[in-house]
Amino acid sequence: MAFVGEAFLSASIQKLVDMLACPDLRKFAREEQVHAELKKWEGILLKIHAVLHDAEEKQMTNRFVQIWLAELRDLAYDVEDILDDFATEALRRKLITDDPQPSTSTVRSLISSLSSRFNPNALVYNLNMGSKIEEITARLHEISTQKGDLDLRENVEGRSNRKRKRVPETTCLVVESRVYGRETDKEAILEVLLRDELVHDNEVCVIPIVGMGGVGKTTLAQLAYHDDRVKNHFDLRAWVCVSDDFDVLRIAKTLLQSIASYAREINDLNLLQVKLKEKLSGKKFLLVLDDVWNENYDKWDRLCTPLRAGGPGSKVIITTRMGVASLTRKVSPYPLQELSNDDCRAVFAHALGARNFEAHPHVKIIGEEMVNRCRGLPLVAKALGGILRNELNHEAWDDILKSKIWDLPEEKSGVLPALKLSYHHLPSHLKQCFAYCAIFPKGYEFKKDELILLWMGEGFLQQTKGKKRMEDLGSKYFSELLSRSFFQQSSDIMPRFMMHDLIHDLAQSIAGNVCFNLEDKLENNENIFQKARHLSFIRQANEIFKKFEVVDKGKYLRTFLALPISVSFMKSLSFITTKVTHDLLMEMKCLRVLSLSGYKMSELPSSIDNLSHLRYLNLCRSSIKRLPNSVGHLYNLQTLILRDCWSLTEMPVGMGNLINLRHLDIAGTSQLQEMPPRMGSLTNLQTLSKFIVGKGNGSSIQELKHLLDLQGELSIQGLHNARNTRDAVDACLKNKCHIEELTMGWSGDFDDSRNELNEMLVLELLQPQRNLKNLTVEFYGGPKFPSWIGNPSFSKMESLTLKNCGKCTSLPCLGRLSLLKALHIQGMCKVKTIGDEFFGEVSLFQPFPCLESLRFEDMPEWEDWCFSDMVEECEGLFCCLRELRIRECPKLTGSLPNCLPSLTELEIFECPKLKAALPRLAYVCSLNVIECNEVVLRNGVDLSSLTTLNIQRISRLTCLREGFTQLLAAL
Repeated sequence: MAFVGEAFLSASIQKLVDMLACPDLRKFAREEQVHAELKKWEGILLKIHAVLHDAEEKQMTNRFVQIWLAELRDLAYDVEDILDDFATEALRRKLITDDPQPSTSTVRSLISSLSSRFNPNALVYNLNMGSKIEEITARLHEISTQKGDLDLRENVEGRSNRKRKRVPETTCLVVESRVYGRETDKEAILEVLLRDELVHDNEVCVIPIVGMGGVGKTTLAQLAYHDDRVKNHFDLRAWVCVSDDFDVLRIAKTLLQSIASYAREINDLNLLQVKLKEKLSGKKFLLVLDDVWNENYDKWDRLCTPLRAGGPGSKVIITTRMGVASLTRKVSPYPLQELSNDDCRAVFAHALGARNFEAHPHVKIIGEEMVNRCRGLPLVAKALGGILRNELNHEAWDDILKSKIWDLPEEKSGVLPALKLSYHHLPSHLKQCFAYCAIFPKGYEFKKDELILLWMGEGFLQQTKGKKRMEDLGSKYFSELLSRSFFQQSSDIMPRFMMHDLIHDLAQSIAGNVCFNLEDKLENNENIFQKARHLSFIRQANEIFKKFEVVDKGKYLRTFLALPISVSFMKSLSFITTKVTHDLLMEMKCLRVLSLSGYKMSELPSSIDNLSHLRYLNLCRSSIKRLPNSVGHLYNLQTLILRDCWSLTEMPVGMGNLINLRHLDIAGTSQLQEMPPRMGSLTNLQTLSKFIVGKGNGSSIQELKHLLDLQGELSIQGLHNARNTRDAVDACLKNKCHIEELTMGWSGDFDDSRNELNEMLVLELLQPQRNLKNLTVEFYGGPKFPSWIGNPSFSKMESLTLKNCGKCTSLPCLGRLSLLKALHIQGMCKVKTIGDEFFGEVSLFQPFPCLESLRFEDMPEWEDWCFSDMVEECEGLFCCLRELRIRECPKLTGSLPNCLPSLTELEIFECPKLKAALPRLAYVCSLNVIECNEVVLRNGVDLSSLTTLNIQRISRLTCLREGFTQLLAAL
């Protein structure tokens, strides 16, 4: 049985107490005549909460306390479920009462509510609820009585203020011949140590070495500390093992003892610091503070006061696995990575005794697997080698290989205490967030935003009035876990994260059987599913019911998560039987999180509203065609993900009832033609990736008026239906300060029903806020663009696309967008000339100072790209341009920019009349010239950097000019 964390239970019980104090819930309880019972619950829970510190301490030695905590955890889940039922029913009634214009579904709910007293099913429900309340009350009384029998005391501080069992204290001594793979790291630290740069503001120069437990931070500090160059460079050196007790007096005393023999007799902090300042004054010193956990700036500042007297070039190294490095800020933290497999093997072999490893080939294969299991942590390699040092038989090695890390003997390995120390130092709100990650299999890569939405769905991010949004709170929690090395970034291009295998083992040891992955646990006792709360599984091509039979026992499941959460377009959809989606899942009444992304399923059952606790529903990249209207009864729903559901044609009519909805992602739903009515009621929405303007009042653009918290990506389609310009004003895009990416789209059909003047006014009035980063305008039918497009006040805009705006005869002035990096002009079929108006007043500013990518495509009437003398002479024009593409411009005859100093990629495609020679291409790596005039390839073009050349269908080209191929040395 895994230990039950006090922090998790403390957070759970505090959440229950907060729920019980909610005015709406109390009002509902009085109406249902259960107020007195809930008041009892609150009193008992507060008494239990008071003994949790003592219980966590005693569970280490008392199995009965451990069992009591496990039962309390299960009870806390059940209490939350029943309170959630009450809160949901209270919300349903409130919606019915407050709705001035009830929809059909709301009217049905009202009729149902009024007739419930005559409904036999409702009577059964009330009897069942009454029975549940009695059961919960009895269990609370029983567990409260047991706390007395177990002699659990109230308000005992427990582990937080007692000396924890910890890894042994470190010293500065190291045997360098036993250290492998740290040569590069050592030189990097020495390079900073031996550099005598000036430190401003009289601050101490601190070098933080950061990394997860067991990666070798202390060893690296020891190597640097004993290097001969360091010894010769510094006047004084001192080493202090700080650990989790950041006692300024103790550290100062230890430091003074290192450089003065009389320090042991001084116990006054003031006197210690005065003496320390005297000894350090003007001296170049090196101080190592090993294993630092303190995040209190005041304590840090007090310690540093005498250190500021040191001479120029003084340095302090701290080793830490936390975000402590943020206290220093002067030198970037040095992130220590895991060892390579070869170096890890060397550590393992040395601990084992190299002669033993080589002399017994029958265990060599297992030894290699053992090294792989260490995942680059020298502490683990050393521990496993030490345990197996005197074990020569195959069976013993195999047992160790198959055992979990927490099954290894602590007194021999020291691994689990080292890892658990990191966990115990987590604040309580982070402990449950971290333990929940045990739901992922080893090696699983996850996205930050995906995990935050899951945390929110599980109720781990409790929003208080006037405080941070839940999403911001989740982002803060994630960053803290990342800075403490619980998470590692696995990809830079599209940031993804994962847990080191041993950190994953730690999460599993804490979560026990509460979180599990279906593939990992199938061989275990099926009884574990009865108390399980969170389930994940790897999506297979064909999901048969037999795989999920064991889940039938998990009636208390809160999470049903198909992995990976995001589904690649490269993979075909998987099949899942309706016995799972329509039968099994609909019986899991406690579900908070349901993800069925990537499945070939055309519908959800109408009984989906049985899952009244549901907060998170993910159907992305499924073949779902419509959602049942009963989805409108999922009043607790916070996240609904329908991204890339290309078959989706219809949204539920009652979407306006989902007042707790915060994220609605319907990007990539190309078949969806209209929005459900009353979207404007969803005032908590943070994400609305697409809004389709309809012809009726129910889905007018005016519905965006009160959605003030929208952020990220928003695509407004169907703007040709915005006939009333007043609605465009009411949409209030100027007030939506957190939208960073905006697309405005009209119909691609330019028929007689389009009103050019109306469209011009609508676009003018839809001016967004000035924090916008990306803007796309497509199929706009006005004769010209409004003045706000290209206005320099949009100083954060990085990407702009003008696409298929078929009635515009000229481009707006875009050169004044100071941070614009990417510009894409496509399908502007009436533009004939691009001239100075495109650049702006070049005498006042440099046009396009940051532009890196410029693309012109499908411009059938474009004839001339004019550069006046003033533009030609403008210093720095297109100075950052790296990519230039001109495609499908059959009438273009004019010149090209003559100086593109940063260009690396050039493409000219289907421009047969273009006769301008290529500009100077000193740094171009890729050149594509297709279906163009051979004149383009004339003149002395510098192609010495070219690595890719593609020349096709060049009219009248018979041969390349003399010496051309000699220019292609890098091809």
